[in-house]
Amino acid sequence: MKILLCLPLLLHFTSSAWLDEDTPPHLHTTTSLVDGSTYHLVMSDEFNIPNRSFADGHDPTWTALDKSDDDYSASGGGSLHFYNSSTVTTTPDGMLTISTIIEPTQWTHYDPLEKKWVTKKQYFKSGMVQSWDKFCFTGGILEVDVILPGEPDIGGLWPAVWLLGNLGRATYEASTNNIWPWSYDTCDREKQESQSISACNEANHFGLNKGQGRGATEIDLLELMGGNSNGALPATSPPISLPYVDMTLQVAPGIPNNRPQSGSQPVREIDRTHSGYATSVAQVWYDNLTVAGNTSLNPFFYGTYLGETKKNEPVTRNKNQAFQADAVGAMKQIVPEHFKTPHTFRLEWQPGRGGRLDWFTKSYKTVDENGTTIHVEGDGKGQDWEHSLHIPDSSLEGIMGSKIPEEPSYIILNTAISSTWAFPYSLPDWCPKCYDCNNPKCQCSFNPGFCAMMKTGKVAMKIDAVRVYQSKDDGAHPGKPHTVGCDPVEFPTREFIKGFEYRYMRNPPFVYEDKHPLKEVRNGGGECEVDADCGGGGAEQTEVNEEWQQDEYVSKESDSDVIDLDSNGGSDARESQSPLANAVKDDSAKKIKTRTGETSRRLEQTSDSKNKSGSTTETEKDSPLQKPTISSESLEEKEVNTKVLTNPKRTPKGTCVTTTGGLFGTVTKKQCKCNAGYTGPNCLSVDKFDDDPGAYELKKVTTLFQDMPHPYLVRQHFLIVGIMVGTFLTFLVADKVRRSRLAANGNGSEMAPFR
Repeated sequence: MKILLCLPLLLHFTSSAWLDEDTPPHLHTTTSLVDGSTYHLVMSDEFNIPNRSFADGHDPTWTALDKSDDDYSASGGGSLHFYNSSTVTTTPDGMLTISTIIEPTQWTHYDPLEKKWVTKKQYFKSGMVQSWDKFCFTGGILEVDVILPGEPDIGGLWPAVWLLGNLGRATYEASTNNIWPWSYDTCDREKQESQSISACNEANHFGLNKGQGRGATEIDLLELMGGNSNGALPATSPPISLPYVDMTLQVAPGIPNNRPQSGSQPVREIDRTHSGYATSVAQVWYDNLTVAGNTSLNPFFYGTYLGETKKNEPVTRNKNQAFQADAVGAMKQIVPEHFKTPHTFRLEWQPGRGGRLDWFTKSYKTVDENGTTIHVEGDGKGQDWEHSLHIPDSSLEGIMGSKIPEEPSYIILNTAISSTWAFPYSLPDWCPKCYDCNNPKCQCSFNPGFCAMMKTGKVAMKIDAVRVYQSKDDGAHPGKPHTVGCDPVEFPTREFIKGFEYRYMRNPPFVYEDKHPLKEVRNGGGECEVDADCGGGGAEQTEVNEEWQQDEYVSKESDSDVIDLDSNGGSDARESQSPLANAVKDDSAKKIKTRTGETSRRLEQTSDSKNKSGSTTETEKDSPLQKPTISSESLEEKEVNTKVLTNPKRTPKGTCVTTTGGLFGTVTKKQCKCNAGYTGPNCLSVDKFDDDPGAYELKKVTTLFQDMPHPYLVRQHFLIVGIMVGTFLTFLVADKVRRSRLAANGNGSEMAPFR
């Protein structure tokens, strides 16, 4: 009964426990670019506080990994980096910075094939930040302002911003095996073995709902494919050249037969000769996908086949558990300006049956000499949102019965380096195929200029802000209601994770440092010398500058490092995705043509500035797919700056206090003590949490006096027991003293006074 009473609370967010205090009020709402309805901010991180740490247990929203990237699959691993939390921090320019550097990491791990401990070494360090099992949401609008890392014409980096269902933890292969990326809720006995949490399972345990198919669904807001393709890539329409970003829905079950061939667009109709013989065979792919602007259906990657695993892989999958996953997505042309200033990418997600996915990017329209309308980004003049990709649920339902994801999903920000992503597709026979930039013999394994770029030490992806909006009106959008939380009653995850904790923990030897998948967030305790080390007490928080007095929010320039090599002199499962595998070779090196202009400034619309004129969009260049329908209710955009200075008026986050410890209190040191509302070792993070209890918490409450396997004790219980024991001991000692005084008076017949 209590669960039923609390269900409405879980289906609708209620307050702003995940909001960053630095988010300007005019950005607390936004408007859907599809239906024109109002959305409210439910999560934001502006990253304005410098020197934040994201190591495990340091932040309530994010966790930066310290582990190898175990991207094994049936075709072997290709990752060349080690994720290290030290590469992730926030900088004085108000950016989350994920650096990628040349620095070796060596460790030993157990090889199940060789049956012995072997030494492994990676020559690059990078960062991955996850909000796994901390902040999750289902449905709404995700906006990320990002500066892409590296140089646009040098391939080799794999930065990404993406969502994954909470049942799977990215890079923890045991947690995603036969769970990623299933979005299927039909009992199909032939697929049951392939989908670990199947709708056929009538006796699901660990808090799952019986008869409900589940999975770790994946939605990629963007994945960068950098490099120089020497012109347009084959089979792209409109023509797309490197660099570009992928916008993709990964979904299972995938289409098993008659799939499109890599390097060519899907063949929709059968061509026949005069004699009646078929010259081409129609292929099965998803219908009603729409693209616009400089966006093409991605012909280089249609999905991953997860076959029977090999003996040296960290997971097990037999031939009956093998399955096909599909990558439904498009490639969006970008320009060098994306690597210099923040650009906004938006995803509108309406979950479940009847829902949809829509990707948007900022766009600038121009007309070439032939009168063709072209969309260009990054020249500083973009004022229009471009509806780059649209995927309706009907497209998924009609092919394989899958659906738009409705799993509670978390946000991932990372930069990887993989030999199967934007690396040379083929190497000469004399090349040793090694990946050490400091070894001259390995240079042939990299793209020209890659090691020179990495040796600058300035390669970093910068995130200006992350914001999530949701609708309060379920009737204003298709699909299921929007929710906040990693453990909603309709799609629980937490009890399942607790039941299989080992799947979400690191592999040996790193797991020996862990007791659980996540550490509790530390509240203070970091080393300090002055209050400023704990986010408080400095003069910068007591003096109010003139700019702040004139305007509550002051823009802050993004002084990001831009790599210019000219001035300085110089997942394996996706191996087939490289467009260079199908590109026509051209020995002449051509630089990507770009448009120059003033630095782009962020443009945001307010919810009350709608233009009722209903202007129509211009005719686009012929696209392989129909242009998506966008609300005729255009939005008037107001030019504002989104970055703000740290508010000098707010309460200091913490203070540096002197503490004593040791057996006899002889050890003295200074530690941070956090003020209310702040947390982390140095109090640099805002304390954030879910407003409503999840399925696991509700279950603990309803079964407290029914089937608790052990006493339910909290801090107050120990305090009460301590007071009772102390009182008893006090009276016991007093009685002992009284009896001693009676004995001292002789026979004890006369009562001695008691004090």
